[in-house]
Amino acid sequence: MDKFIINGPCPLNGEVTISGAKNAAVAVLPAALIINGISRIENVPDIKDVKVLLEILVKLGAKITKEDANTVICDTREINCWTAPYELVKSMRASYYLLGALIARFGKAEVSLPGGCDFGFRPIDQHIKGFEAMGASVEIEHGIVKVDASNLTGAQIYLDVVSVGATINLMLAAVKAKGQTTIENAAKEPHVVDVANFLNAMGANIRGAGTDVIKIKGVDHLKGGGTHSIIPDMIEAGTFMIAAAATRGDVTVKNVIPKHMESLTAKLIEMGVTVQEDEDFIRILGGNKIRNVNIMTLPYPGFPTDLHPQATVLLSLAEGVSTITEGVWDSRFQYVDELKRMGARIKVEGRIAVIDGGNQLSGAPVKATDLRAGAAMVLAGLISKGRTEVLNIKYIDRGYENFVQKLNLLGADISRVPCED
Repeated sequence: MDKFIINGPCPLNGEVTISGAKNAAVAVLPAALIINGISRIENVPDIKDVKVLLEILVKLGAKITKEDANTVICDTREINCWTAPYELVKSMRASYYLLGALIARFGKAEVSLPGGCDFGFRPIDQHIKGFEAMGASVEIEHGIVKVDASNLTGAQIYLDVVSVGATINLMLAAVKAKGQTTIENAAKEPHVVDVANFLNAMGANIRGAGTDVIKIKGVDHLKGGGTHSIIPDMIEAGTFMIAAAATRGDVTVKNVIPKHMESLTAKLIEMGVTVQEDEDFIRILGGNKIRNVNIMTLPYPGFPTDLHPQATVLLSLAEGVSTITEGVWDSRFQYVDELKRMGARIKVEGRIAVIDGGNQLSGAPVKATDLRAGAAMVLAGLISKGRTEVLNIKYIDRGYENFVQKLNLLGADISRVPCED
């Protein structure tokens, strides 16, 4: 097990290139299972979750070839198994996308309940509701979801809550179902659109992705043979944007879609940060003073829940009192105690964090409690006085490609070292 050592404070300056989106890649790769052919996927982030998914695909019978660190060739012609290996599936949340993909390919699937970061209960009731509406039978035995969907038929499905996971999973299952499936109250996140674009390039018929109503007309097969490039990672981009503002640096974030960042950009400007945009980059110039603001996380196009912990670090610098209201997950505040160890003044009341900012943080031993909280601990180390040790960095490895290298190129003093016995 490794840890990060950060010596702060240090302003970040320069340029950073954003990798492919984790949340898109972990859905597009399972989607490749539906294709009885070959697909070429570019801009795939070289992160732990992707490595686990590729291993799962191989276990199911796929042939995986990597042209380079970020280009994957998936040959799924010889997929011969609809039972995902438990020991791999249990480590990640996005494993539930295997359900929709295997249902579309085989008409049946067996996948264990999702793992991943622990910041709230992860129900899949909306997934199951949709599968059953299309004629599938679903049982959960000893933590294994077993689906029999031999005669899947298009249906009208209304999601009781906006769910990215359910939207994508039902879209995967519906691509080969007989007739038309309509998903109402669908999630609008950019990676939902990216998955739809991938499937359409391979022969699917999906309309409306990016709106709250998605319509899928079932097709007999997906032809494969195409190339798809994963969209840039809006959460990685947001993490570096917040890091630049927090360290009062000057960072140009490249390979980004500015429209995806609008909710964060608006809040940064409200805080007094200078933001400059062009077609595919955003430049952040941190000011001497951060103004206090209130933030509420919401499904896209609202402020992303995956930028909540990083934003809390930035608001610890703001003069006055700020609040962050968590509108997506039941429990995402486990990181707060770690920030308090560094001197942050934060009080949690239900789903609201009240941040009394304006004080200098001090380096301390802290741990990553989940993926985005881990990134927040790194950001806190960058603005703290002295040495910070970040433990449990296995979470950070799940979602950030070459994190240490990218930060060091911007002027950070961060290193990855083995933990002492």
